[in-house]
Amino acid sequence: MENPCAETGMKPYDYSQVLCMSYVFYEAQRSGKLPADQRVTWRGDSALDDGSDVGHDLTGGYYDAGDHVKFGFPMAYTATVLAWGLIDFAEGHEAAGQTEYGRVALKWATDYFLKAHTAKDELYGQVGKGDVDHSYWGRPEIMTMERPSYKIDEAHAGSELAGETAAALAAASIVFKDVDSAYASEMLDVAKELYDFADNFREKYDNSIEDVKAYYQSWSGYGDELCWAALWLARATGDDTYLSRAKGHWEEFDLTSYLASFSWDDKRAGIYSIFWLLTGDTEYSQYLVKFLNYLKTTAPYTPEGLVYLDAWGANRHAANVAFISLWAAKNGFDKEANQEWARSQIGQLLGDNSRYHRSFVVGFGQDPPQRPHHRSSSCPSPPQDCTGALDNPDPSPHVLYGALVGGPAGDGSYTDDRHDYQHNEVACDYNAAFTGALAALVELS
Repeated sequence: MENPCAETGMKPYDYSQVLCMSYVFYEAQRSGKLPADQRVTWRGDSALDDGSDVGHDLTGGYYDAGDHVKFGFPMAYTATVLAWGLIDFAEGHEAAGQTEYGRVALKWATDYFLKAHTAKDELYGQVGKGDVDHSYWGRPEIMTMERPSYKIDEAHAGSELAGETAAALAAASIVFKDVDSAYASEMLDVAKELYDFADNFREKYDNSIEDVKAYYQSWSGYGDELCWAALWLARATGDDTYLSRAKGHWEEFDLTSYLASFSWDDKRAGIYSIFWLLTGDTEYSQYLVKFLNYLKTTAPYTPEGLVYLDAWGANRHAANVAFISLWAAKNGFDKEANQEWARSQIGQLLGDNSRYHRSFVVGFGQDPPQRPHHRSSSCPSPPQDCTGALDNPDPSPHVLYGALVGGPAGDGSYTDDRHDYQHNEVACDYNAAFTGALAALVELS
């Protein structure tokens, strides 16, 4: 398969092309019945029985990473952040010709969330059992293992999951309100129900869906998701009731304590941003400024200059905070410094790293990763089987265009090794804020 995304000649890096490729990556992660215009042609229909164990249609959505579990919590974060990028960096998306692809990528997730909301206070938050799924290295199209469905409800609640899904649907309703008002209204109605569910029946979601503890345990608690959901509902509806409820969560939960990242688990940097956007109050923006100053001054870095916030998926964390920095710059916070810092971080991901001068985006730039920890792209095309693909030292037979790999260790070292899931896996959440940051850089170019 050739790269579906053409070069545009943009310098120093072709942000428009990489933005296009990032959306192509999401097509490679699709579960369910694939559309006729699917650009990743080596993928096929898969997991068409998802939800059959509980009598619901839970097909669709995204496979999480290099595996085939559908984890609802990070998928919802991915959708929220993709929507945020489409809203606040709309000009960059338009300039790159990626607005419609962005909407399609977002809708693939939100269609699934609407299916997963099977009753007023009921939401399916996972399909597939982690250890069983991870023991299988093969194509999703021919999976035969059981894929159990896991839900939250009033008796077994999950405030992080319901809250983040509410945020995703509320944010997506803004994206679609002018192009499909009925769909936007449907999402907004469900977002309101899910937020009330999250707030009225408070419980850590990994206490109810215990299988997720080994993969996406909620470390920061649910206070940030409650506040985040209320803020996106306030932005989507203009209803001050939701802003008041967000302020209540702000006061109830300690959302101003030490902050080192923005991620699927911790939404506080986003909370500071949207609170300021809706209120103009420095009570909130002071914490955003403090966080950005920390990133530029005292945060740890690799010797090559990549901000190093976590050993697992370091590139993802750098992209996440670059997105926050670009958003802050666009909204008048230390514009030049935050722009240039973020540009330098995205540059690290695209090839500026001084030791390797390599790209960390599959299929882009100089010496990109060729062996991502990713099952379906590692498997040769049928009728060949996938036996031995994990251990095959050769490049993957299919190029996983646009995928951002985990990235270097703290000392800057990196090996393109399919076995190394800490540094060479890919994931939907890895590309989410990266996508928005690319759109921001297109605007600046």
